Amino acid sequence: MSQQSLPQRPYRGLVLDTCALAVSKLSCTDFIFVEPGVKINGQYYRDVLLMQLLPAICSIAGDVFLFQQDNAPAHCACDTVELLHREKPQFISPDVWPANCPDFNPVDYRMWGMLHRRMYRVPICDTDELRIRLVATWAEIQHSEMDGAVDQWQKRLEACIRAEGGHFEHLL
Repeated sequence: MSQQSLPQRPYRGLVLDTCALAVSKLSCTDFIFVEPGVKINGQYYRDVLLMQLLPAICSIAGDVFLFQQDNAPAHCACDTVELLHREKPQFISPDVWPANCPDFNPVDYRMWGMLHRRMYRVPICDTDELRIRLVATWAEIQHSEMDGAVDQWQKRLEACIRAEGGHFEHLL
C-alpha cells in the first residue's frame, strides 16, 4: 500500500493531497482519495483508509496476501499496528521494516514515476482534472507493468542485504 502526495508541477502548481492504492500480481485496487485539508493521523488512517483498502485487497486476493506499508507516522501508530496484527496477521510490521524506505514498495519505486511521466505530458488545469487524469492513466497501465514492479521486490530486498543496508540500486 502506498500513500503519496502528488508533487507540484512548476507550470501549474497543482497538488492533489493524498491517495492510497494497492498493487499485486493478481490485480490492483482503485485509488482511495483523501479530501483536501484532511490530516492523515493514525485514527483517520485506520478508520477511513484501512477500512476501505483492506476490503478492496481482500476482494482481489481473499485472505492470501502480505500487507506492506511504509513507516509513515500514521502507519506506525500503536493502534494501527495492533489493528493490522488483529485484522491481517500477515503484514510487515514497522519493527522489521526500514524507516523511510520507498525502495521496497513497488508503487513507490516504479508505479508513481510511470504515472507521473504519462499523466503530465499535457498540462493539467485544476485538481478535478488531476484526479480524472490520475484515474484514467492508472486504468491504462498494463498489468504486465505492475507485475514487473512486483517482481523486483525480492531482488531489491536481496540487493539491500548484499549492500548491508546501504545504497543498492547499482546491484540490481
